[in-house]
Amino acid sequence: MAAFLQWRRFVFFDKESVKDPVDNGKNFYLPSGISASDSGRGHIVLGDMDGQIWLLPRSMKLESFQAYKLRVTHLHQLKQHSILVSVGQDEEGINPLVKVWNLDKKDSGNPLCTRIFPAIPGNKPTEVSCLSVHENLNFMAIGFTDGSVVLTKGDITRDRHSKTLTLHEGTCPITGLSFRQVGKVTHLFVATLEKVHCYTLSIKEYPRLELDTHGCALRCSSLTDPSQDSQFIVAGDECVYLYQPDERGPCFAFDGQKLLAHWYRGYMLLLTKDAKSPSKAAFASRETSPSEKQLLTIYDLDNKFIAYSAPFDDIIDVLAEWGSFYVLTRDGKMFVLQEKDTQTKLEMLFKKNLFVMAINLAKSQHLDSDGLSEIFRQYGDHLYLKGDHDGAIQQYIRTIGKLEPSYVIRKFLDAQRIHNLTAYLQALHRQSLANADHTTLLLNCYTKLKDSSKLEEFIKSSESEVHFDVEIAIKVLRQAGYHSHAVFLAEKHAQHEWYLKIQLEDLKNYLEALRYIGRLPFEQAESNMKRYGKTLMHHVPDGTTSLLKDLCTDYKPKKEGADRETPQRGLEVKANSEEFIPIFANNRRELKAFLEHMIEVEPFSPAGVYDTLLELRLHDWAHEEEPEQKKVLQGAALFLLHSDNTVFDKALVLCQMHNFKEGVLYLYEKGKLYQQIMHYHMQNEEYGKVVEACKRYGDQEVCLWEQALGYFARKEEDCKAYISQVLQHIDQNNLMPPLLVVQTLAHNSTATLSVIKDYLVNKLQRESQQIEDDERKIRQYREETAHLRTEIQDLRTSAKIFQKTKCNMCSSPLELPSVHFLCSHSFHQHCFESYADSEAECPTCMPENRKVMDMLRAQDQKRDLHDHFTRQLRSSNDGFSVVADYFGRGVFNKLTLVTDPPGSRAASSLETDLQRDLLTHTKRNS
Repeated sequence: MAAFLQWRRFVFFDKESVKDPVDNGKNFYLPSGISASDSGRGHIVLGDMDGQIWLLPRSMKLESFQAYKLRVTHLHQLKQHSILVSVGQDEEGINPLVKVWNLDKKDSGNPLCTRIFPAIPGNKPTEVSCLSVHENLNFMAIGFTDGSVVLTKGDITRDRHSKTLTLHEGTCPITGLSFRQVGKVTHLFVATLEKVHCYTLSIKEYPRLELDTHGCALRCSSLTDPSQDSQFIVAGDECVYLYQPDERGPCFAFDGQKLLAHWYRGYMLLLTKDAKSPSKAAFASRETSPSEKQLLTIYDLDNKFIAYSAPFDDIIDVLAEWGSFYVLTRDGKMFVLQEKDTQTKLEMLFKKNLFVMAINLAKSQHLDSDGLSEIFRQYGDHLYLKGDHDGAIQQYIRTIGKLEPSYVIRKFLDAQRIHNLTAYLQALHRQSLANADHTTLLLNCYTKLKDSSKLEEFIKSSESEVHFDVEIAIKVLRQAGYHSHAVFLAEKHAQHEWYLKIQLEDLKNYLEALRYIGRLPFEQAESNMKRYGKTLMHHVPDGTTSLLKDLCTDYKPKKEGADRETPQRGLEVKANSEEFIPIFANNRRELKAFLEHMIEVEPFSPAGVYDTLLELRLHDWAHEEEPEQKKVLQGAALFLLHSDNTVFDKALVLCQMHNFKEGVLYLYEKGKLYQQIMHYHMQNEEYGKVVEACKRYGDQEVCLWEQALGYFARKEEDCKAYISQVLQHIDQNNLMPPLLVVQTLAHNSTATLSVIKDYLVNKLQRESQQIEDDERKIRQYREETAHLRTEIQDLRTSAKIFQKTKCNMCSSPLELPSVHFLCSHSFHQHCFESYADSEAECPTCMPENRKVMDMLRAQDQKRDLHDHFTRQLRSSNDGFSVVADYFGRGVFNKLTLVTDPPGSRAASSLETDLQRDLLTHTKRNS
């Protein structure tokens, strides 16, 4: 039970007299003799003692129609339909009639009356005390002074579709009726002077439940709206009770004799007077003496305050319409109680520092979140100024999402208020509205408070509970020295880089960092090994090497807390082993093991792997003193060179740096650097190797013999044997002119004439033999030339007799017509035409003649080219470039005739003329 004396009083309604819009703003007056009233559907309905019903719209222009002949006693206007139900009398006596009016339809200018029936319970006439109609038009209840209730079920607007029954009988007058509809369940509350009942109309038997033994006076009951669970209000003289269909609800100790009770938009309106409760005999009388004051009070039951309270004189009724209360008085005046707007009401509460009440009021008025946030802010500021920092921070927390966090944070930066700041920042994170600075500040608060439990709770909370910038949190924890917390956070949120950085740089836990990398997916494991590989190699060499082997061959992440590998589907991925070589900068043993493993498992590893391993093996070979082991290392190095996987230039430089003779010579030979091979032997004064190199590679590069001869010629030692071998090969292959040989050996003091005696003798003998052969050929050519001239002269001066009897083509006897050539070849004409390409050439001689003509043309072209070359060479400033250009075009290539014997010289110009004459033939047809 709540005593209303403890409730605060406010003036949330403005009282004004209703003005007549027609009569220059004077007070509006009601018709006289008002006996009944109600409101709804945009108008106020009034009934008078003359039987008229008045309709008062918002424009305050009264309209009326004659509803009864005598008087109107009760009115009920439905809120969802333009249906008006009235009770009145058409004749003297106790004969109440119920009429149902359709206000939207007209009959001779008046609303249409759709139904009329007498309101009599049974056969005994009695007065109607109250009336209620269900909004779905299927139920209508009429209460009587004799304690009975008549229920009309069906369509109340028609006689045919409804039936009437007596629902309730008793001895105490009925003072209130109200229908309650929740879902498909319909209840009817019945109030008398002594009791309160509830009927369930959705059940066929209409079961009744007695709720209380306290009743109320006439018009002192009402029904709350659905927001208050549609409770039945019974206003007794001592208390106001609220009822559910099955039980009594809360009770409010509002003392005073109740004259009227209404409910509208969350407000309960009570009209009371100072006199005591009326007796049963005076039940129907609502008259008061002129000296009695009536107190109109408006209660807000949710927020527990009085919204308005004021005295009035002789109120007929209070109606709610157009968002306001309209007070009808006996003297014909009408007052309007207009509710102040929400902001005005809140400001009134703010002035009195009633922030809790303001918050409750704002919620009940469905104020938006921005408006509520502003109230919370003002309430927080008020508490903060009073020194209630704990209470203030709770209000500020309720502003999160609307109020800028910096507004609150600045107020609580003092070290003494760090607990409050921590609470605010925690709430900010729980609502996922914190930024990086907020996270930093919260973690700093935890660390300053040394509240490890709160810190652990924060970082171990799920992402659905708390959202924050993980990277910022890790940084702050690391700076504050909470390394274990930072590691936990990094591992939980897969911040691999931060996890490894803390483990390696702060905790120095190298083995755990290595295990963590081994559990990562391939791409992340590879990138982290490139970043931290050197550090791990320095402290955990064996484990690091093993992990690198896996990364470069067949990597599979290991399960957490186990050494078993997790199976991966899809294409195998392998790291480039060459990229990890710098990690082994100071770990030669591990590097060698890694590289040897790679070339064994992956024969097609990058060239850098082979080059690095070659360098390691050559280094070991160079520093090995044990002959047997040195030989093994030599073989291992040569194996790499023979694998053809090394880069030639790098391998050659490595072999030269370590003076690895076998490798250098192999690479020279592989690269066809034959001169380098010979120079290598020359530098090492390996005379026999020099000659051997010339014999082996001299066919590919002829200049090797000349270089070898020059090399031995410069030596002051006795190299006669080697010079003799070189000269012998030069002589056999005619590689150098004799004069050049003599000039080359002239610089050697140990090379006497006896060294080149045999060479010069052989050379002179061959030259002499060549001269004799040339002279013999000259004589032969002269004889042949003379013979040819004689033959040509005969052909020119004497007749040619053709004595051939057979065809040179088919070997058959010649028959006319036939074709004869001066070369003594004869053909049948049809054979000649079948095989000859030209009429002027002998088919038999044509191939040889064309070959000779081609050679003659080539000689003519070369002779012309020679003249051009001579002129260009004389006029050019750079003669060598001209020679090189012509050399590249093949001008100096030797022309060899297939028909000439080897070593023959070119014929003279005379011989050329004779050949040209012989190739000129004439054709005769016999």
